Amino acid sequence: MKRTTLMAPLMAAMIGFSAGGGAADYKKNPFTLVYDGAITKNEQGKVNIHPVTYKLNGLDISANVYTPANYDPQKKYPAVVVAHPNGGVKEQVAGLYAQRLAEQGYITIAADAAYQGASGGQPRNVDKPAYRIEDIHGMADYIARYPGVDNARLGLLGICGGGGYSLAAAKTDKRFKSIATLSMFNSGRVRRNGFKDSQLDTIQQRLQQASDARAQEAAGGQVLYSGDANLTDEQIAKLPFDLYRQGYEYYWKTHAHPRSTFKYTTSSLLDLMRFDATDQIELIDKPLLMIAGSKADTLYMTEDAFAKATGTKDKALFLIDGATHIETYWVPKYVDVAMSKLTPFYARTL
Repeated sequence: MKRTTLMAPLMAAMIGFSAGGGAADYKKNPFTLVYDGAITKNEQGKVNIHPVTYKLNGLDISANVYTPANYDPQKKYPAVVVAHPNGGVKEQVAGLYAQRLAEQGYITIAADAAYQGASGGQPRNVDKPAYRIEDIHGMADYIARYPGVDNARLGLLGICGGGGYSLAAAKTDKRFKSIATLSMFNSGRVRRNGFKDSQLDTIQQRLQQASDARAQEAAGGQVLYSGDANLTDEQIAKLPFDLYRQGYEYYWKTHAHPRSTFKYTTSSLLDLMRFDATDQIELIDKPLLMIAGSKADTLYMTEDAFAKATGTKDKALFLIDGATHIETYWVPKYVDVAMSKLTPFYARTL
C-alpha cells in the first residue's frame, strides 16, 4: 500500500486550453472523436476502432471497441473496460484512454451510458447510479465475448463519475481482476452534500424538488432537468471551483461533442442523493490504483475512497503533480504521467 506524488516533466509546454490546439473538431473525425491523436481511419497493423451496438436491458448501447496493433482474433488479449465521466461521452476522455491502452496491447471498450450519448433510453439524460453501474457490468458482458479477449484478464478504468461507479461495480463484479480510477468523482456525495460539502443545509429542500419532479413526470408532465446552464465566458470565469471553470472549457469548447451535456433529469436526484461510491467499498479485494491531480479540487473524494478501501492490501494512490481534475483528461504531459502508472499496473495485474 503506497501513496506517491509524481512530477510531470518540467520541460513540458505551459498549460492552457489552446495548448496542443485543443482537440479535433468532431465534424472532421469520421468517428466524431474529439481528443488529440484520435484515430481517423482504420489501418492494417495499427490500433483500430470498431463502433458497435449491443442490447442491455432492452436498450441499444452505443460503444467503441479499440483493438491493438496487429490484432489477431485467434490470439488472446487482456481487456479493459473504460467508464466515462458524468456528462461525458465515449468520444472524449474515455476514448482517449481506451485508445492509449489499446496502444499498450489491450482490447478496450468505451460505451455511452444508457439514456445518454448515442445509447437508447427515454427520457434523455437520466443519471441514476444503478443504471451507470449496470452499464459497466454490460460493457464487461460484451467485451468478454469479443473475439480475442481473454476474459480471465479483464480490467476496469473509471474516469470522474465513471470512477465512482466503477468502484461500486467492482465491489461485487469479480470478473474485474484489477480496478483503476482517474480523477474519481463520488456523484452521490456531491449531489447530496454539494461540492466540497457546501450545500449541507439545503439537502431536504433539494430532495423535495426532486420528489416534486418525479411526481410531475409520473403525472405525464414536463420532464425537469438540473445541471444545465448556458453561461457566458464572464460567468464561467467567476465560477468558484476549477472543476466547473475548466469543465465548461473542456465540454463546451475545446472538446465539445453534441451528445455531451451537463444536464440530468431532476428526478434522478432521488437515486443520486442516497448513493455513495464508498458504501461497502471494503468488498473490493482486487488490486486498486487511484490516480488524481495534486491540484484537483476533487482530490478529497479520491482520498476518502482510498482510505475506506480496506478490503485490498494491493492498493496505491498516485498524485499527478500540478494537475487539476480536468487537466488529467487532455493535457498531454499529464495524460502521459497517468499512462506511465496505468501501463505497469495493468501489466502486473492482468
